[in-house]
Amino acid sequence: MKTIIEPFKIKVVEPIRMTTREEREIILREAKFNVFNIHSSHVLIDLLTDSGTSAMSSLQWSAIMRGDEAYAGAESFFHFQRTLRELTGFDHILPTHQGRASERILFELVGGKGKVIPNNNHFDTTRANVEHSGAEAIDLVIDEGKIPSSRHPFKGNIDIKKLVALIERVGTEHIPLCMVTVTNNSGGGQPVSLENLRAVRKVCDQYQIPLFLDACRFAENAYFIKLREPGYQNISVRKIVHEMFDLADGATISAKKDGLVNIGGVLLLRDEELAQRADALLILTEGFVTYGGLAGRDLEAMAQGFQEVVEEDYLEYRIRSTAYLGERLIKIGYPIVEPPGGHAIYIDAGQLCPHIPPKEFPGQALVCALYRAGWIRAVEIGTLMFGGEGKIAPLELVRLAIPRRVYTQSHIDYVVEVCEELYDNRSQFAGLRLTNNPPFLRHFTAAFAELN
Repeated sequence: MKTIIEPFKIKVVEPIRMTTREEREIILREAKFNVFNIHSSHVLIDLLTDSGTSAMSSLQWSAIMRGDEAYAGAESFFHFQRTLRELTGFDHILPTHQGRASERILFELVGGKGKVIPNNNHFDTTRANVEHSGAEAIDLVIDEGKIPSSRHPFKGNIDIKKLVALIERVGTEHIPLCMVTVTNNSGGGQPVSLENLRAVRKVCDQYQIPLFLDACRFAENAYFIKLREPGYQNISVRKIVHEMFDLADGATISAKKDGLVNIGGVLLLRDEELAQRADALLILTEGFVTYGGLAGRDLEAMAQGFQEVVEEDYLEYRIRSTAYLGERLIKIGYPIVEPPGGHAIYIDAGQLCPHIPPKEFPGQALVCALYRAGWIRAVEIGTLMFGGEGKIAPLELVRLAIPRRVYTQSHIDYVVEVCEELYDNRSQFAGLRLTNNPPFLRHFTAAFAELN
């Protein structure tokens, strides 16, 4: 069918309001040109992130009423644990309040000065937690993953030769684990193939290095495998998910993505000794091991969300509706990361705005233009997010992240119309200079002045 039909009915609605360009100009300047500082009530279409912004199902809301709020041994935890064990095959399952808490626990235990963590591409919080521990985060994505126009089906893959070269150069004693992000968020939401995961596993076995997944979007990655990897077209997504996790020694998950909830995270571990140390740190900083900083109702919502996310009708709609936005933008003339990713469309702002040098943040200039023109909030993934101290990011991207089960096709058509208007005026976008430059995750709290 040509029409993308949302595989759900809308039962509850939340009003959003329109505004004038004059109002938006005032709001943007008061926010110091950082859209993280803008109140959500001042946003019409919010594409800042797909993290924690999902609409929960009627079954998830009903599951919330079953929440057991006991401090220890809550039945909601054991329901959550059974669901994750069935889905992933892991025995040691630690709930956390969100994915970065899982990352903090993991890298506090295995990171440290002199350590090196390879990945296809670390995302912002992962890199920050690695570096906060004193370790070095190294990106080893394949060369095709650095070329936005490349149509390689698995641009999130790790370059195996580069991985081996890194291990040989720094020594296995300095690499506590290898990580693979599925899908590869910083690289345009691009998937990783099972063939590549098996190759990484083989290298890790050879050098006795644990393999971990950053599995925030594991279900979307599994659906791409079903669509694109030979031999998997007739295999269920649930089985593909299990095969992905079977290859790993551990995983961090933000349930705010493919858990379809507004808060929650998971740390999965196989090693008994590491799991015991993680339990102790969890108790110290998050809460007892059977609630991990969450209410019982949150655990129930997560358990239901992890079951719903592997439903193939949902995943078909999810991947197709994201591709729809990408295809419309390409038709206008926008350079994007191709093929469209699973959770977002990434516009190549560097190519779109060649008159703005990286040091003047072309991605942030486009983010401001989107808000001015259409009250749309997006996020820069370029030199603002991954630069600093004179470093220039390899790509200047703007991510349009689509919340799960929130917007209809008419909302996306509105985004397309705004982008069409902006495309004809892109030469007028102004660069920015930093007036506040925080040392960590600066894109969240940085302040700017607009250049003439």
